[in-house]
Amino acid sequence: MRIGLAQIGSITGDLEGNVDRCVVAAQTAAAGNAELIVLPAMAVPGLMPRDILLDPSFIEAVGKATADLARRTRNLGPIIVGTIVPSGRVVPGHPGLLRVAVVLDKGEVTAVVGQQNLASKDVFFDTRWFVPGGASEPLDIAGRKVGVMLDNDLLADNAETPAAHLVGRSADLLICLAASPYRRGVNSLRVDRASATGIPTLFVNACAAADELIFDGGSFICRRGGALSVQLAHCREEIRVIDCDRGVGGAIQDRVWEDEVWEALKLGVRAFVDGNNLDRVVLGLSGGIDSALAAVLACESLGADKITAIAIPSRFTDEHSTTSARQLAETLGMSFEVIELGSLHRAAESVLGALVEEGAGAENVQARLRMLIMTAWVNKNGGLLLNTSNKTELSLGYGTLHGDLAGSLSPLGDLTKPEVYQLARWVNRTGDVIPSFILDRPPTAELKENQVDPFDYERLAPALEALVQGNQSNEAMRRSEHKRQHHGVILKVSAKAFGSGRIIPITRR
Repeated sequence: MRIGLAQIGSITGDLEGNVDRCVVAAQTAAAGNAELIVLPAMAVPGLMPRDILLDPSFIEAVGKATADLARRTRNLGPIIVGTIVPSGRVVPGHPGLLRVAVVLDKGEVTAVVGQQNLASKDVFFDTRWFVPGGASEPLDIAGRKVGVMLDNDLLADNAETPAAHLVGRSADLLICLAASPYRRGVNSLRVDRASATGIPTLFVNACAAADELIFDGGSFICRRGGALSVQLAHCREEIRVIDCDRGVGGAIQDRVWEDEVWEALKLGVRAFVDGNNLDRVVLGLSGGIDSALAAVLACESLGADKITAIAIPSRFTDEHSTTSARQLAETLGMSFEVIELGSLHRAAESVLGALVEEGAGAENVQARLRMLIMTAWVNKNGGLLLNTSNKTELSLGYGTLHGDLAGSLSPLGDLTKPEVYQLARWVNRTGDVIPSFILDRPPTAELKENQVDPFDYERLAPALEALVQGNQSNEAMRRSEHKRQHHGVILKVSAKAFGSGRIIPITRR
């Protein structure tokens, strides 16, 4: 059986655009003589609509978009695609929706399969909008008994139930439509769960990003007996037609973690900027490791012509910081500006007097003045202000509220400080992209004479990360919760990131 795997993305709420993407993907697969075409979960409404689902007009529009997709693909053979439908159940105070896979054939919706295992941990709150679907039966498609599931029906801890039911009802092929977000190690989990079904299993995942979540593709087929047969690209859209009975053996795409995470972050940055119709990115380039790595990431994600880096040296800035920042900007080919902080800093000291004479006040005012310059630049020129904080500093609250913690998108916010250094060295594996001065110098905020960060990051970062992953906090984390809740969107690449999957009160004892 020739099946077209359409590993594509969608944009939340862009119903017309999403239908267009589905149509193009289906046409491409049909041109490859696919007998069945499979698109990801939530391909019609977009990946993470969340409380948009509480708007009845949106649900009605999704229904019309799904019908339009059926009409426009009526001559392309059967298609399975992810969307949402009303369940018809009356649930007081609840929209009562189903997250579904629908079969489209000859211009009609010929079958609807609801997700049974709703996701309700970490970043997922599916029970807020959806009700569970009932047990489904295998569908007769192109001469096969096809069992259809949605992502968590295969991936949840109790996910053997839907698959086992379908196998027990004589399914000879399982197809799982997914909108499964990336985290390190998730690829092996997906393949393991598919292999355990015992029959040929297809996993078709979305390739896009929705705010903090990155959907990394990596769609695959496991043959009978569990061997991986075919796997599609990581973090890149791909449409491939395969014979699910004749695939050659393959290995799991185990990549070095730096490459895997880097590609995921690039997808996250690109999707955030493009999805919000922004045409440029600006960031502060201090001559430190975090801003240097963020600059490389931004340039690789969007192209150097869309990136502006601004250095804002003060009386405490080592001249090598600015020259290294300039060197990096020239290597990458991005726009670079230097705006001296001195006159603005002196004016603030004159007005504020004793309030900023010493201690945290004297240091934080510099960070906030720098952000005043950065936001003024964005107000005049437009674009996205990129935050460059890392997860270890965010855990400690080691940053200035309304200063260096500002910015709409935080691409490094789920990487520990040692991981930032590891990624920077990996970036330099084929040449000195990031200058050696930046890589070798001790971390410093340069807010006073001879300042260095007062932490042993190699020792501290793993301990803090263990607390985050274990849903725990220490005193420093509790004191700084308000800072993280003011923070921009953090791209999630670990099992537990700061963001919507970690809801901690600011006021606590």
